[in-house]
Amino acid sequence: MLWHDARTYQILFLALFLMIGLGTRDWTLQPGMIAVAIATCVLTQWVMVAVSGQGVKGRRQEAEGGGQEVEQGGESRGWGKFKAFSLYPLAFSLHPSFLSSLPSALVTSLGLSILVRADHYSTMVLACVAAIGSKFLIRVQGKHIFNPGNFGIVAALMLTPDAWVSPGQWGEEGWYALLFLSCGGLVLRRVGRWDTTVAFLGSYAVLEAIRNVLLGWTWDVWAHRLMSGSLLMFSLFMITDPRTIPNARIGRLLWAVAIALLTFFLRNYLFLSTAVFWALFALAPLSILIDAVFPGDRFVWSDGAGEAREAEEREMTALVT
Repeated sequence: MLWHDARTYQILFLALFLMIGLGTRDWTLQPGMIAVAIATCVLTQWVMVAVSGQGVKGRRQEAEGGGQEVEQGGESRGWGKFKAFSLYPLAFSLHPSFLSSLPSALVTSLGLSILVRADHYSTMVLACVAAIGSKFLIRVQGKHIFNPGNFGIVAALMLTPDAWVSPGQWGEEGWYALLFLSCGGLVLRRVGRWDTTVAFLGSYAVLEAIRNVLLGWTWDVWAHRLMSGSLLMFSLFMITDPRTIPNARIGRLLWAVAIALLTFFLRNYLFLSTAVFWALFALAPLSILIDAVFPGDRFVWSDGAGEAREAEEREMTALVT
């Protein structure tokens, strides 16, 4: 069922944040840029699912056919490795693999629309292609390493001269924080990843409190630094992505604390306003090592057809949510 999938709530909440931001903040974001982000993410997801899914099918056919030529739809699929590059992806337009992964593509596109600013459409296209492509191309044991939205942000910042992120675009108004906590809390309740948010925000708050005391600042400064809307969005919607964070709870806690430590260092000693994104990008590969030390069950999105999709995911290791 649609409402059993936590990504449905993510899409609704991110769309709400986007509309509120456009209506109440002075953002330099055009509707055309949002449309480009959505179209690019969905198209890239379709292409990657088609190509990767077809490759698995081709290998299965080769194994079953003993290297013999296979006929599908009256067309020859060729021999050996060339089976994996036929025109079969056309059949994936409404394939369950694509439909089940479509919400993730929409979540990524909305997240990038909220956070990334660019002067040219090509920059947004690059960010979206990098975000979706990273799920398929940078994987260890079938699990993608980097948070897609975060990877797209870093790729745009590193590879283009006109991309930027404005962490202070939400301001520090209390009602923003209440809205983010309420909406983000509902999503986290459904995916069961409150521990990651609490560990990250708690560790970061303690570090900022110690610095606040050492510098002799008043506590309103401390509250001001923690009430950033972008920091809360990162804590609730990005660092908690269940498909890229460690599987075991103890692993998630250690990982979140490590990101908080690096974020604190980058923000206060290297003065990077986008510290949270660089910290997550730098420490994302650490989740693979943590999974090896603290193994746990891998998260699978559930939308009421979970068993069917879990079986398909085990069979098609290239499938990503």
